[in-house]
Amino acid sequence: MSMSKAVTLVGTKNIPVRRMDFEFDDAIPTYWFADNPVMTMVMTGLSCTFPEGERMFIRSVRHYQNQITDPVLQKEVRAFIGQEANHGKEHDTFNAFMAKKGLPIYSIMDFVKKGIARQEQLLSARHMLAKTCALEHFTAMFAERILESPELLDSMDERLRALWLWHAIEESEHKSVAFDVYQNQEGSYWVRVSEMALTTVIFSFFTGLHTFTLLRASGELGNVNALRKGADTLWGTKGFLKGMLPRYLAYYRRDFHPAQLDSTVLRADGLTRLDTILKHISLYNAAVITTTPS
Repeated sequence: MSMSKAVTLVGTKNIPVRRMDFEFDDAIPTYWFADNPVMTMVMTGLSCTFPEGERMFIRSVRHYQNQITDPVLQKEVRAFIGQEANHGKEHDTFNAFMAKKGLPIYSIMDFVKKGIARQEQLLSARHMLAKTCALEHFTAMFAERILESPELLDSMDERLRALWLWHAIEESEHKSVAFDVYQNQEGSYWVRVSEMALTTVIFSFFTGLHTFTLLRASGELGNVNALRKGADTLWGTKGFLKGMLPRYLAYYRRDFHPAQLDSTVLRADGLTRLDTILKHISLYNAAVITTTPS
């Protein structure tokens, strides 16, 4: 695994665009998350959705880009696009690595691509932007749960921690951008919350479906101990999803804004851990991550 380091002028002080260049050793085990098939396939299934999902986010926000007159929001939109483009690129690399394990990664990615294309044909730009806001809320919730739970990262193979921590930090950094574009250009409360309700059902169903597909392909559907351990990690008394419901429901408030949950300290701690991880596995090109704001 290697990392090339550069920050383009599209970045801002709070939303820097970090150019990563991950490579994944084929020796990394298939079950790289706590040696558990369920947790590994949940995360891998999500990764299958990221490249085309990130591109959809970019298209939905870019549709309004020329109509935005606020110079600060204009810069944030460019930074958002830069970060999301890099997320798609790096998860393409990760997905290719997992495909070498004999998993049906590309069939899932193709399914996702066709599904998004169909939605873009059927839904208006307003609804696609509202859907982006909803999915950005999910990714921010998951990202900040990772940032506040270092033990989750500690249970991943060390060679993959940097990818997921980097992605989590940047999702938290730009969590308000799509929402601000929506409020600036559309603003309908009912479209926003109704799209969240619909997206919740779709997102939950297909996350489960992709996980099931990957577990079946890996021959682990009958591994009761692994299934039990994975379920406990997700839904147990100290599980990943524990306590997340209030964060989710906050989205339905009329006065909701992603920045109401200040995650500055979480991100700073995450960047410190990322710096340590990258140094430890020799991913730097002789320097720590630096950012150059526009």
